[in-house]
Amino acid sequence: MELLLAVLALLILLAVSQVAQRLAPFIPLPIIQIALGAAIVLLPWHFHVPLEPELFFLLFISPLLFNDGRRTPRDELWKLRLPILLLAVGLVFVTIVVVGYLIHALIPTIPLAASFGLAAILSPTDAVAVSAIASKVHLPKKIHRLLEGESLMNDASGLVAFKFAIAAAVTGAFSIWEATWSFVIIAVGGLLAGAVLAIFVIWVRMALRRFGIDDVSVHVLIQILTPFILYYVAEHIGLSGILAAVAGGVIISIEQDHSGFTTIEQKFVSEITWSIILFVLNGLVFVLLGVQIPDVAKAIFHNVTYDNLKVIGYVFVIYVMLIVLRFLWLTLSSTVTGTLFRMDDDKEKPSWKALWLTSLSGVRGAITLAGAFTIPLALNDGTPFPERDLILFLSAGVILVSLVLASVMLPLLARNDAAVHDGQSGREAEVNAQIQSIKAAIQSVRQAIDGTNDHAAAIVISNNQQRLADIKRNNVDLISRQSREEELYLRQVALANEKKCVQLMLDDGEIAPDDAEVMQQLFRRIELAFSNKRHVFFLLLQGLVSQVIASFIPGKRKPLRLFSSDARRKFAGYRIRTAAFATEAVKEDCTCSASAVTRVAGYYQQMIYMMNEQLKSASGTSELTEQQVQALELLSIQAERDALRQQFQDGNIGRQQLSKLQFQLSMHEAEMMNDNWGTLTLA
Repeated sequence: MELLLAVLALLILLAVSQVAQRLAPFIPLPIIQIALGAAIVLLPWHFHVPLEPELFFLLFISPLLFNDGRRTPRDELWKLRLPILLLAVGLVFVTIVVVGYLIHALIPTIPLAASFGLAAILSPTDAVAVSAIASKVHLPKKIHRLLEGESLMNDASGLVAFKFAIAAAVTGAFSIWEATWSFVIIAVGGLLAGAVLAIFVIWVRMALRRFGIDDVSVHVLIQILTPFILYYVAEHIGLSGILAAVAGGVIISIEQDHSGFTTIEQKFVSEITWSIILFVLNGLVFVLLGVQIPDVAKAIFHNVTYDNLKVIGYVFVIYVMLIVLRFLWLTLSSTVTGTLFRMDDDKEKPSWKALWLTSLSGVRGAITLAGAFTIPLALNDGTPFPERDLILFLSAGVILVSLVLASVMLPLLARNDAAVHDGQSGREAEVNAQIQSIKAAIQSVRQAIDGTNDHAAAIVISNNQQRLADIKRNNVDLISRQSREEELYLRQVALANEKKCVQLMLDDGEIAPDDAEVMQQLFRRIELAFSNKRHVFFLLLQGLVSQVIASFIPGKRKPLRLFSSDARRKFAGYRIRTAAFATEAVKEDCTCSASAVTRVAGYYQQMIYMMNEQLKSASGTSELTEQQVQALELLSIQAERDALRQQFQDGNIGRQQLSKLQFQLSMHEAEMMNDNWGTLTLA
């Protein structure tokens, strides 16, 4: 029961952190989550969640790194293989030797072997922390990819080196040749084991399909379990579970890109499921980190043998050592890696700004603290491990300092909202991002073609290609923030009047109650697409309450099929009435600019034209095609939204540009819903 309550408390903190970040967007989310984790421990009740390192790596790190391997572009990482290896392997071992000796010289009470162990566990950057910071900063694309590749690979080198350093501290014996050979076996073996096991998992899923077991839930569950299996098996046979998870993610990604084995429904459900899992795991990593910090700090601050100010000073000195060494290593390696750190390829010298961006981006995270917790309590002779509490404190302190300073300094160094690194103007960047996102949507639909949905895919691809042609042909500036707010307001006014029109029709007996409910449900779905977050919460709550009430009233919930030609013509007539009513209300509004009124009124006039064309048509699309079009449209919208987010993370567009493009996508989604009648039910 205590464990259940602890898990619920952590999940509540995760939700609170999201609300707090919305209220204070200038504070990075990881910092908020760490602070909340620390705060709950300091409250009067005794809340404590011990960090079990092996369980932590299995439950949190393996799925997160598996997903990173699954989503990180393979071709771009391959192009950066040399600088990634220089950072993930070369810098790690240089850090262990140089920083290890410096720590021992700075704090002689920490033995040399233990100093090497502390340097080793501080050497790897944390993939989760790097992703959390990079998602808020406009880093150049090459640097972003380099950091991703480094954080995927350097955990293995750092943890293996840490293992041997601590073993040397415990036993007093160490062999450089044995350690080197073991590292090669563990790292290469982990990659091979992950690849082989991933191929086996793919084979199992294919076999299940051949036997007729094609249930989406089963296949998505297998995919979710895959990283845990990869990590556990690799660790059980003495190899790197972290690299096995990364390699497995890459293999799964290759299978999904180049085979028609995964169905569109599986892809859609898988993406939604993974987004929820990643949201929870990413947040819990930092909350758990915060939960551990008070106990780690208490062990030092309440110990009279330590000078608190001096110990805090040690944290900053060690962090400076790590950053300076990282900067020097990057400067040296830039002569080997070519143009990686040149913001302008015509320049012979590397950009100091790029070097500092990469240096400060080397943040440490929960992997460092989890590894430090594996330090044994005693040596082989039974004496306590020297300065174990101090090593834990220094590890936690460096994590916090690296996160805070990276969160503050990186946005200042990488600030570039007005223009993009490639020399494009803000407008050119917006257009290019919009084009690339629509191309990603088209590609996602093409990958979902399985031989049974060719006609539906052609419809969706044609619609997106028309949007693409319009953007290239017109090249019109995106509307300003004030204009977007005005359009949102007018959309809500228009939708409210559409609802009012349906109610008037119902009162006059011009529409059946069931048909009126279907119309109202459609309006709710459209409203969800472009409403602000507070209103979305209200709408979702309202919809949930109505569904719960309907489930307890016999005969209240009635599915209604709208695929017949007569039904579609009937509802097209209803939409013409409501659209005309809404258009008049919009034109009478005097609070918004004429351009906003023209845009919204023009949208409804276009809808009336399309509905009249539908009334003239005697034939309609089939039920199967309707369902397929809707599924592909949803897949297309999600792919476009992901592509826009990726454009922002790659530094190609700024936050304001992202907001504009997301607004346009929300409008497109709302308009798309007008044509999707296929899954409406009475609630």
